[in-house]
Amino acid sequence: MRRLNRKKTLNLMKELDAFPKVPESYVETSASGGTVSLIAFTTIAFLTIMEFMVYRDTWMKYEYEVDKDFTSKLRINIDITVAMRCQYVGADVLDLAETMVASADGLIYEPVIFELTPQQKELQRMLQLIQSRLQEEHSLQDVIFKSAFKSASTALPPREDNSLQSPDACRIHGHLYVNKVAGNFHITVGKAIPHPRGHAHLAALVSHESYNFSHRIDHLSFGELIPGIINPLDGTEKIASDHNQMFQYFITVVPTKLHTYKISAETHQFSVTERERVINHAAGSHGVSGIFMKYDISSLMVTVTEEHMPFWQFLVRLCGIIGGIFSTTGILHGFGRFVAEIIFCRFRLGSYRSASVPLPDGHTSNHLPLITDNSTH
Repeated sequence: MRRLNRKKTLNLMKELDAFPKVPESYVETSASGGTVSLIAFTTIAFLTIMEFMVYRDTWMKYEYEVDKDFTSKLRINIDITVAMRCQYVGADVLDLAETMVASADGLIYEPVIFELTPQQKELQRMLQLIQSRLQEEHSLQDVIFKSAFKSASTALPPREDNSLQSPDACRIHGHLYVNKVAGNFHITVGKAIPHPRGHAHLAALVSHESYNFSHRIDHLSFGELIPGIINPLDGTEKIASDHNQMFQYFITVVPTKLHTYKISAETHQFSVTERERVINHAAGSHGVSGIFMKYDISSLMVTVTEEHMPFWQFLVRLCGIIGGIFSTTGILHGFGRFVAEIIFCRFRLGSYRSASVPLPDGHTSNHLPLITDNSTH
């Protein structure tokens, strides 16, 4: 009984076979079929390699939602060099929500030389080139997101020369925390003095001839510090043409959650527009000389996730490529043989009609004479 059941099962499986085997004696091969098969195999191999490269690659997925976190603090990372001595300048943040001066105790004032060394100039030139390419090709930002890692750094390397020149500039670097509302970070003449109705700077003791707000922004970012990320103002250098000159940066900050295969962080992207003008009260250009960065926080949050093609999707696409090429080449080969047979049949039919044989009674026959054994002698 068991053997009988096995035979029935085997016969049932044979009936369900969707790939019937054809005896080799019934298979006919041709040179055209071999050529088409060679082309098909070559195409399959090429497309398979290309599909595998697509499978290995990743892409960035952007999702947008309303930012509901309005109670946490916003971190500002700063590294700016101003062409003035540290005792003449002061940096602080004016919080527009509470109309008060935010503490800037996290900033460090370091006397440095404003002119860069050849190595530092080369790095700055490369950074500016990257910034220009990013403005032209926005898709490069995805490459930066995927290649960012915590051990990388876009900061300028330290000076290697033992220059005897006295420091003529002030490097203001560090970080500070502010409320997630619009504000104004500025660097101007004199140290900041808290005031109940606002704030003020001790600028009366500094002469106007010593004003020089030429500056270099080595780094400016918002949120968690990710050294591998290049921000829009990194590498910016401005040279003042007048002592009383105002540089303004209008920044729109967008909260961003970044999830890649290398890092996972909560940072902020931002866009910026620039403006600079000379302060001349007689000509109607009012204001205060200095560097002013007015930022505003967007209400939308962007989640950037690095995604990879699933393996099952890669198999489905690969099967589609192989099956599609075999089916397409088979159809094209069959159609080509059909056309060739029609042309050859017409050619042979024409040759048959053109052949004529004279008969004894003077008539002609369009049929080819039969070849017999006697005719060969």
